[in-house]
Amino acid sequence: MTDSPRDGDRPPVSAPSTSGPSTGTYSVGHKPTSPWPALWALVIGFFMILVDTTIVSVANPAIKAALDPNTNNLDNVVWVTSAYLLAYAVPLLITGRLGDRFGPKNIYLIGLAVFTLASLWCGLSDSLGMLIAARAVQGLGAAFMTPQTMAVITRTFPPERRGAAMGLWGATAGVATLVGPLVGGLLVDGFGWEWIFFVNIPVGIVAFVLAWRLVPKLATHPHRFDVVGVILSAVALFLIVFGLQEGEKYDWGVIWGPVSVWSLIIVGLVVLGLFIFQQAKTRSEPLVPLELFRDRNFSGANVAIAAVGFTVTSMSLPMMFFLQTARGLTPTQAALLLIPMAVLSGVLAPVAGKILDRVDPRIILIPGLLCVAGALVWYSALINMETEIWMFLLPSALMGIGNAGMWGPLATTATRKLPPRQAGAGAGIYNTTRTIGSVIGSASIAAFMQSRLEANLPGLSDAPAGIGGGSLPPQVADGFAAGMAQSILLPACVILVALIASLFLGRYDRADASAPDARAVQPSAE
Repeated sequence: MTDSPRDGDRPPVSAPSTSGPSTGTYSVGHKPTSPWPALWALVIGFFMILVDTTIVSVANPAIKAALDPNTNNLDNVVWVTSAYLLAYAVPLLITGRLGDRFGPKNIYLIGLAVFTLASLWCGLSDSLGMLIAARAVQGLGAAFMTPQTMAVITRTFPPERRGAAMGLWGATAGVATLVGPLVGGLLVDGFGWEWIFFVNIPVGIVAFVLAWRLVPKLATHPHRFDVVGVILSAVALFLIVFGLQEGEKYDWGVIWGPVSVWSLIIVGLVVLGLFIFQQAKTRSEPLVPLELFRDRNFSGANVAIAAVGFTVTSMSLPMMFFLQTARGLTPTQAALLLIPMAVLSGVLAPVAGKILDRVDPRIILIPGLLCVAGALVWYSALINMETEIWMFLLPSALMGIGNAGMWGPLATTATRKLPPRQAGAGAGIYNTTRTIGSVIGSASIAAFMQSRLEANLPGLSDAPAGIGGGSLPPQVADGFAAGMAQSILLPACVILVALIASLFLGRYDRADASAPDARAVQPSAE
């Protein structure tokens, strides 16, 4: 039994047609309708929130110079990213379920409205604390939006046609994480850092109108919400991320009273263990249906996407600080070095998506991950004061090729066998693991960069002038560059976790994709 939908005024949506065009169709009333317009409408908003995950990386030096110019710690300004990612990650498990319960269209539109208004708040912020608070609200809006995109794909495209749709989703995710720094550079140089947030307002309005008109209503499913699970997961994630983020600032010692950095991290891990135990024992409806992890492809793809999230979030920060602070490039000049990455990823990802419906995803995924790892090591070798700037275009191109073979195959593998009732939960889990990886990556790279700077520039924390206000003097530039070169090896190591997890993924069985229970999308009740 399902609840009556409240998703707008469109007729109910029935199962995808297996005899329709190769792109897949669903039925509105008695008329077959392509799911692609709805997907394109959702992708606009999805692209915007992912751009906001990385657009700040190129603006961080400008934000630090404007709002936090008199300190030598990088971790203060990195909270502009971490607050967004933390508020983004924590609710994802429940927002996926909200989409199942109240309809993905309604939840998506609510999130889009919150995100757009929070973007206005970000741009009007006149202090670092205010900006961090606004970014947290922005992340909350993004959490409402993201799972609905994957859920709509899962519920309107049959599994044997889903590769092309996930190819678009993967292209969006890959290109957005790369376009963010480029757009950010142009906006920071041309108008100021505030405009990386103001630009979201017209895009958000257009995305809202298109989603309202084009996204259909889908069947809703009654869900009971695991409040205890939400609280435990939120507390665990916050303690772990806060500990990692603030560790270097407090020299991994006492923060206040008897509370130390390590005690926060350990308590966070204990609470995380309690959360998993509570989920296993919950008899009604857990926040995380652990039975989904019995599918090794779902489990392996979640491990891999967490490592990918860590990598793509953390790799930009040392690069941008090196290019702008040590080499004196403007934000636009630094971002232009990412053009090969963005172009190749955008062109190749849809091609990879079409191939995915015919081949084992590992054939595309494993070479893609190897390219990403190789590009990061190559970047590390080039980060010094003698390298010609144009040479950074070469690993950028390799990174673009790797990204094209990374996002789509992982998303397709994770969602192949999700039943319609669990589409929102599965999408929520997958996006949560990706975002948790991003949160930990953001926190970890800040701590690692600070430790490498201290190692290469002893006494930096006691220096009278901050490092965010312009180019470095020659006597410290070499040490700064060495610290950034060492820092970028952290995401290079973490992406190997994704590679190892991918080796254990199973082959795609087309017979499984043709099973009725994997293919059906239930019609909404009238």
